[in-house]
Amino acid sequence: MVKKLFVWVVRISAGFLVLSVVMVAVTRFVPVLLTPLMVIRLIEGGLEGKWVGINKTWIPIDAMSPAVQRAVIASEDERFLTHTGIDWDAVHEAQQRNERTERLAAQGKIKRKRLYGASTITMQTAKNAFLFPSRTYLRKAFEAYFTYLIEFIWGKRRILEVYLNVIEMGSGVYGVEAAAQRYFGKSAGQLSARESALIAAVLPNPRKWSPAKPSGYIQRKASTIQARMTGVALP
Repeated sequence: MVKKLFVWVVRISAGFLVLSVVMVAVTRFVPVLLTPLMVIRLIEGGLEGKWVGINKTWIPIDAMSPAVQRAVIASEDERFLTHTGIDWDAVHEAQQRNERTERLAAQGKIKRKRLYGASTITMQTAKNAFLFPSRTYLRKAFEAYFTYLIEFIWGKRRILEVYLNVIEMGSGVYGVEAAAQRYFGKSAGQLSARESALIAAVLPNPRKWSPAKPSGYIQRKASTIQARMTGVALP
C-alpha cells in the first residue's frame, strides 16, 4: 500500500513538473490572455449581480512607454534587475519591520497593526499568471516554484512584459494598455511620466483608487515614484 502510494505521488509530481515547465515555456512566446484572477473576478461579479467583464488588450513591451515600465519598477520592486526572483533582503527587512510593529502594538503605542510585504514583480507575475489567490502555505510554495521557473525560462524583460499586461488595474481592467485607455484616453505608449507614476501608485489597491481621480495620498505617492523613476534601468 505504501509503495503504491509512493508511486502515485512520484507520478503526480513528475506530471506537475512536466506540465508546469511546458506552460511556462509556451507562455515565454505566447501572450497570457486569461489568468485565474480574471476568472475569479468574473465569478464574483456574477454572484454579486454585477457584470464587469474583462477589459484587456495585450501589447508588446516595445509598444509601452518606458516611463510606465520605470514607474512600476520604482514603485513595486526597485531591485527587480538584481534579484533572482525573490528579494531576500526585502524579506528580511519586512520581517524586521513587522516584528517592530508587533512590539509597538503590544505596548499600545499604535492603534492598529500594519504588515509589510516583500513581493517582487516576479512573484506577482507568477501568482497572477498561474495561481489562484489564497494565503495558504501551499500556494506560497507554488508561487516560489513558479517565481524561480519564470526567472530561468522567461528572463526579466518577458517577466515585466507579462506583468504589465495582466496586472489588475481596476474593476474588470487588466494591463497598462487597458488602464491607459480607460483612465487617460490614450495608448500605453503615449503615457507621460506623471500618468505612469499615477498608474503605479494605485497598484496595491486598484479597485479602491483611481489614477484618473487620485486622492491626495495617491498624488503624493505618485510624486515619490516619479522622483525615483529617473534612476531606474530597464531590462
